[in-house]
Amino acid sequence: MSRIYKNLLIILSSFFLLSSIVILGILWTFSNNIPDYKFLKSYKPPVSSKVYSGNGELVADFSKEKRIFVPFQSIPKNVINAFLSAEDKNFFSHPGVDAKGVLRAVVNNIQNYLKSKRLEGASTITQQVAKNFLLTNEVSLNRKIKEAILAFRIERALSKERILELYLNQIYLGSGAYGVAAASLEYFDKSIKELNYAEAALLAALPKAPSKYNPYRNIKLAKFRRNLVLQNLLDNNFINTKQHEKLKNENIILKKSKKIYLEDAQYFIEDIRKSIIEQLSYEKVYKQGFNINTPINLELQKFATESLRKGLISYDKRKGWRGSLTNKKYDENWFNDLEKYKLEKSIGWKIAIIKDFDKFSATIELEDKTIGKIKYKEITWTKKEFDELFKLGDVVYVKELSKNKYGLKQLPKINGGIIVMDPFTGRVFALSGGFSFKNSEFNRATQALRQPGSAFKPFVYALALEKEYTPTSLVLDAPLVLDQGIDLKLWKPENYGKKFYGLSTVRVGLEKSRNLMTVRIAQNLGIDKVAKFSKELGIYENPEKLLSISLGSAETTLIKLTSAYSAFINGGKLVKPIIIDRIQDSEGNTLINNENRTCTNCDQISFLSNDYPKIKDNYKQVFTPQTAYQITSLLEGVIQRGTGKKLKKLKLNLAGKTGTTNENTDTWFIGYTSNLVIGVYVGMDNPQPLGKYETGSKTALPIFENFVKKAVKKYDARPFKVPQGITMMVVDSFTGQKAKFSSKDMIMEAYKNDNVVNGKVLYSNYNRLDTNNILKFY
Repeated sequence: MSRIYKNLLIILSSFFLLSSIVILGILWTFSNNIPDYKFLKSYKPPVSSKVYSGNGELVADFSKEKRIFVPFQSIPKNVINAFLSAEDKNFFSHPGVDAKGVLRAVVNNIQNYLKSKRLEGASTITQQVAKNFLLTNEVSLNRKIKEAILAFRIERALSKERILELYLNQIYLGSGAYGVAAASLEYFDKSIKELNYAEAALLAALPKAPSKYNPYRNIKLAKFRRNLVLQNLLDNNFINTKQHEKLKNENIILKKSKKIYLEDAQYFIEDIRKSIIEQLSYEKVYKQGFNINTPINLELQKFATESLRKGLISYDKRKGWRGSLTNKKYDENWFNDLEKYKLEKSIGWKIAIIKDFDKFSATIELEDKTIGKIKYKEITWTKKEFDELFKLGDVVYVKELSKNKYGLKQLPKINGGIIVMDPFTGRVFALSGGFSFKNSEFNRATQALRQPGSAFKPFVYALALEKEYTPTSLVLDAPLVLDQGIDLKLWKPENYGKKFYGLSTVRVGLEKSRNLMTVRIAQNLGIDKVAKFSKELGIYENPEKLLSISLGSAETTLIKLTSAYSAFINGGKLVKPIIIDRIQDSEGNTLINNENRTCTNCDQISFLSNDYPKIKDNYKQVFTPQTAYQITSLLEGVIQRGTGKKLKKLKLNLAGKTGTTNENTDTWFIGYTSNLVIGVYVGMDNPQPLGKYETGSKTALPIFENFVKKAVKKYDARPFKVPQGITMMVVDSFTGQKAKFSSKDMIMEAYKNDNVVNGKVLYSNYNRLDTNNILKFY
């Protein structure tokens, strides 16, 4: 008998030894072919870069995956407990692989196999970290062995807290959200610190099958899975019976994170994205989690976008109906393949098909099968009858006016841009580069190179005022023919309306936008100086030295021209447009700071100190504060008596200038208050005449007007600040002479102190010579 036991012992020992050798051989073989796991010690998952408005509101994020990294110490206990109960209750006690869990899974899977049920796994959180970071999703014994080996090694190299931190920030939880923080925002619009146990349990229910248990897709199945996690929480003594009864009966209340920006700021956001990538690289922007502070003012952005769209629609309606989007055979799937026609929701238009029409109305069907009517009064702008407008099956844009009543809409052929800036810093508060970003991503505010026309004239006059002209200097408005050089035709500029007005003051020349006066002033100053001045202001890069540039014949962008106008408000200083205030990395280190001002004595903490804080800037002085104010005064005259007089009814302190190029091809209005400068451009993407009478005053100015009505209150539009060195005198606006009190043309004119002696305007020899010379040029 003892011999039998001895033989059995030898056999068992041999089997154990052989098994050990085989197991060790397998482990040794796989150990030499597993990935390096040591990088997990310092690994940080790709994190989205966040864009914030000037008020700190989240307006965009740049990422390949929705993810917010949260350190372990910031993850609340209820979230940790929920995931441990759902995924690995023995996490803090096993060495990487849970032997009890494996044994339980083997027993259960035998039963599941016999009953044709789905097999269950026994992967620990550590094993899932190994799979997610280092292995593929291949279902094989090979991968499971590697996973187990890696789990043991990871446990030896990393703390339990670090492993759990990696897991909770890396795990996919459906709806594009990676990690618990991003998922909390995606499903509940909450910080993870605000989650209760029911909400935490729902998140913990998702890793098993993120698509299947997604509450947006199947809320009943999601609730069933959530309640299983709540039962596990009860079994593991994380909650008591009373809490469990209450939590399992709670409904799932979802709330998507509010996308404040959605569509209205997309042109602005895209320019920010391009700028950051150019400075920091695509990989860094999309993986390193930068915090990007911008000057965007969401309210002003909304007003700017709405005003631009309204103005473009208004022009387009004046030109009539161009036709339907397409024509389709009406059936239950008529709305298929229309994705390319869809616009931003903020526009408020829907796609509809014409089902029937008569002389008085048209019957339409929307994509959601809603039936509506377009009444005759809603198509009067087309100047056509229903049978001229439509064919059955025509697909068109409509806008709901009231229940089941719709207006006919048309995507404008014309386009444009608007920009709103702080003239003292260059910070851009609002920017829109077109009617619809979905329809066209081309940004007309920053990319479209166009001729500014008369909107450039104020800079010619500013240079003249710097060279001893005064607002009442007389300049001849008469025919002019100029030789532009070898192989170039003679140039014969004309005024709008082709009239001539004789001797007129500088003020009248700018207020009435007289071309011939402007050319004569530029000729007297010297075109070299005008070109150099425009380049110094950043309007043009390398303008041709032709007199025609004085009338805005060279090309620039709306953002450059608007930025240059800032100098008229801020005292003659050159500011550059800023679309990004500051960029910080994920640890709060500042990478880029566009603040160009410094504060002296801002660190003083004593209320008794006489060293008051002073803000200083290093902006370049391009012309004197006195010249800046004189131009502002002239541009106020444009609003009161000139090409911008449509704005006079607003009764606000406004200044500005219209711009219209040859054949009314490009139209502009650049205007400002004492603290905002607003630029508007309107034109075709493929430049062509806009039509007779379609000037800057008719197309661009109404957009400016609409924006100002919404955004500027009377107390915001304070009188423009008069700098030292200016003397105010009562004169006749047309003659420049001392005005009689009965004169209807009496105005307060601004002169530099150097031009006034004993209450009289002193005309220098330069001014007299200027007038005499100009008289000879016709």
